[in-house]
Amino acid sequence: MLGDLNKRELLDLIENQVIGRLGCHANGETYIVPVNYVYRDNMIYLHSGMGKKIEMMRANPRVCFQIDEIKDTFRWKSAILHGNFIELSGEERQQAMQGIIHRIMPLTDRPSEEPSHGIKPELHEGIVVCKIELTEISGRCETHEEYD
Repeated sequence: MLGDLNKRELLDLIENQVIGRLGCHANGETYIVPVNYVYRDNMIYLHSGMGKKIEMMRANPRVCFQIDEIKDTFRWKSAILHGNFIELSGEERQQAMQGIIHRIMPLTDRPSEEPSHGIKPELHEGIVVCKIELTEISGRCETHEEYD
């Protein structure tokens, strides 16, 4: 059965996942890419090296973010979030980066080989840390009792 996720189901989905898909649009081009993220206080926090998505978000800060949990073809949850890209600096940047590292690193099977979330220390200064200030959230799901 298809349905809408209620607010608690949406928050559970967003808080429990660590990979989402970021959608950017600038200069007539749309770009979607998977990213690691942390959700806190109605914000999605992420980091990236310089490249296409950062250039596009700087040109057009309005973004879309998609998160899902798929058990199989007939049992899934999906959230669509809209918001605005904000590049971070100073203490807020440092806190966001630490939050990302602490959330993602326990999920790797080789944490000692991947310091600071797989980013070589000499490259940390070139990393862009940002947040997406959420303006709209919605979610859908499909469930079937016969498959549970």
